[in-house]
Amino acid sequence: MIRVDEKGFYGKFGGAYIPEMLHPNIDELKENYEQIMASDEFQVEFRSLLKDFVGRPTPLYFASRLSEKYGVKIYLKREDLCHTGAHKVNNTVGQIIMAKKLGKKRIIAETGAGQHGVATATVCALMGMECTVYMGALDIQRQRPNVERMKILGAKVVPATSGSQTLKDATNEAMRQWINNPVDTHYIIGSVVGPHPYPEMVARFQSVISEEIKWQLKEKEGTENPDLVIACVGGGSNAAGAFFHYYNTPEVRLIAAEAAGLGISSGKSAATTALGTPGILHGSKTLLMQTEDGQVVEPHSISAGLDYPGIGPVHAHLFDTGRGEFVAVEDEDAMKAGIELSRLEGIIPAIETAHAIHALTMIEYKKDDIIVINLSGRGDKDLDTYIKWGGY
Repeated sequence: MIRVDEKGFYGKFGGAYIPEMLHPNIDELKENYEQIMASDEFQVEFRSLLKDFVGRPTPLYFASRLSEKYGVKIYLKREDLCHTGAHKVNNTVGQIIMAKKLGKKRIIAETGAGQHGVATATVCALMGMECTVYMGALDIQRQRPNVERMKILGAKVVPATSGSQTLKDATNEAMRQWINNPVDTHYIIGSVVGPHPYPEMVARFQSVISEEIKWQLKEKEGTENPDLVIACVGGGSNAAGAFFHYYNTPEVRLIAAEAAGLGISSGKSAATTALGTPGILHGSKTLLMQTEDGQVVEPHSISAGLDYPGIGPVHAHLFDTGRGEFVAVEDEDAMKAGIELSRLEGIIPAIETAHAIHALTMIEYKKDDIIVINLSGRGDKDLDTYIKWGGY
């Protein structure tokens, strides 16, 4: 069984490895989140906003030309059609309601590709709450449209200028700020990372993805279970959502596409399962890329959202147990896959999602299989990267 225990562990990964000053914040959340989520009042507000604000359910689209090319039935779960352009808003809607129930007045968040930052700024505007988003200085440069969207929505965007100036460093800055403002502030973590209960809480908010896949596929194919589910993994929230209701259905293969960057052995990669070892990152025990003396190795990916040196503990557990199959996709292959989907289906994907599209070439499947690919975000935010790459 894949499930979290009372201490926040999935097998040997998870937990809450945090400074003493963060314990009040984490303990408050841990003691209240399940009860709040289970309440009728929460569920009515959450489901109503998912329907009328986010635009759920998102379509499960049969990609006929992509299917013809690969000789297999391929469905795309269209999270790119969510309000704000990615799956991230499923989680921020849930967490902003949670923060409101806990009496918080101020929200902080970290962001890599900027989609979580936009989704957080969006729900803060919706609820009239102060919002500060920490973003790596490099990511601010390569995801400028999302930075401007956050500012238009009223958020303050603070650059993280340490380290590689990407997602890891933005997370460090957000954690530091939370320690300094524990009483009135809620930290909306954007992925299935961080100390317990965040990985499980975020996965549960994102589980609406696989919840919908089950009934949508039943309508289209007469079965709730595809043969394979494919999703990209940085921290891994979109994958956790797409996999959630299939964790304990072993006949459904779970395929995770990581970012190999310039190549697994190039020194410029973010392929955590290929290069990582167990360690502590941002408050949980997981797999991360690190030196022999425990220093975090700077990751690289052409996609800002996969540019992270670890994975969420649930994904580390899926890899460790063999329940999940992990492939590492290089920058160039991801970019070509993004163009391929654009040309075949009229859908320009986020570069993160393009890694999952290329995974089709790296796995074996049967011709009568049904494959669902989680289309985690749209490519609007990545137009500058597509243009600079220029391979179209």
